[in-house]
Amino acid sequence: MSLVKVTTLTGEALKTREEEIRRLYASDSRPWVLGYSGGKDSTTALQLVWYAIAKLPPEQRTKPIYIISSDTLVETPKIVDFVDSSLRRMNESAAQQGLPFTAQKVRPEVNNAFWVNLIGRGYPAPSNRFRWCTDRLKIEPANRFILDKVAQHGEVVVLLGVRRSESATRAQVMSLHKIEGSNLSRHSTLPNAYVYTPIEDFSVDDVWTYLLQAPSPWGNNNRDLVTMYRNAQAGECPLVVDTTTPSCGNSRFGCWVCTVVERDKSMEAMIDNGDEWLQPLLDFRDLLASTHEVSIKAQVRDHKRRNGRVMQKEDGGIIRGPYKLEFRKKLLSKLLSLQNQIRAEGPNPQETLITEAELHEIRRLWRSELQDWEDSVPKIYREATGKDLPWVQDEQPIFSGHEQKLLDDIAARHEIPAGMLAKLIEVERELHGMTRRSTVFQKIDAVFLEDWRTESQVIPSQVEQ
Repeated sequence: MSLVKVTTLTGEALKTREEEIRRLYASDSRPWVLGYSGGKDSTTALQLVWYAIAKLPPEQRTKPIYIISSDTLVETPKIVDFVDSSLRRMNESAAQQGLPFTAQKVRPEVNNAFWVNLIGRGYPAPSNRFRWCTDRLKIEPANRFILDKVAQHGEVVVLLGVRRSESATRAQVMSLHKIEGSNLSRHSTLPNAYVYTPIEDFSVDDVWTYLLQAPSPWGNNNRDLVTMYRNAQAGECPLVVDTTTPSCGNSRFGCWVCTVVERDKSMEAMIDNGDEWLQPLLDFRDLLASTHEVSIKAQVRDHKRRNGRVMQKEDGGIIRGPYKLEFRKKLLSKLLSLQNQIRAEGPNPQETLITEAELHEIRRLWRSELQDWEDSVPKIYREATGKDLPWVQDEQPIFSGHEQKLLDDIAARHEIPAGMLAKLIEVERELHGMTRRSTVFQKIDAVFLEDWRTESQVIPSQVEQ
């Protein structure tokens, strides 16, 4: 990464851009929502806005500017610590300087969290063919915040640190929604939301030149950002607000579990540059990536889809479904052990790789969808951590491993799929005590419509492809 190339950035150009920012800010009452990822581009955009607004008279700094940072809950811990400290300094500095900035994180709802989907529902690790993570972890949390502000104020302006020179596709997308005669663009998906890109015409050298010449107004040291990029050999992971915004990948800072890229060169570089405590995370990420391999896929993924149906290919092979429950149990155990290890070896003794809320939701999904009568999550948690959480007690009749074994024996004697019986019992348990049970027959039909053949019955002589 070169920091000494000639750039087109001049003092006059910066002055003109700051004047443009102040004019837009004062032109209406629409609040601003500024996306901050901790990377070079979003930092440059925020600094420009910060310096511009700071030059307004105090009585004109009335319109709120919300700084939001997308926390997927699976960000690389080193980046999380950097962003957390930056947001804290922003709030402290804004209060001291009398500026209308407030910084906060936006997170996915627990139902959409990464581990809830991967370990709870068994979604396979994300890939280019099935990238289920971006919408749930990035787009929806950011858009939920923006829509909340739209509901409060009628309209909002979203500020993004994106540049035309990033790629031809980026330049084309930025031009597509531009409003003629305005510095704003229409948001590609959200009504009553507009987009302003204050560094759209900056080159990468302009960005670094600016950051090294203009000190951080909230007290960061921008040379720390330079060092972080060098150590990770990485690009920026932007705030993603729609499907046209590039997600992370291609050696960018981002989620430590990302399996969309073939190799996580960013984390590899961090480890090579002294952060050896990240190696266990990289190993776990590589384990997830290995489940895409044909030879391993058949071992860890079910032959049925989540809807209970089998999807066969023309050649007789099958399209694999979610991870098998036994493999999910192994993943959860490994993840909790990894959390213990990272807390002991890393810089943060409170590092959290999976939250208590996610554990509770995984437990609920296993019990309701997979009839996990053994109640495995509390057992796995206790074995991995030596502790217990305040697990919610189910008010409905509960079954245990003893009942599971009894059901298996009865099902075997009568040559009936034990899984089907367990699901039918779960339907009754779910509707137990309800005054209206109008959906009971529909739910029973759904169970019967599932494909209850074993894998050997589906493909008795086929090798998974």
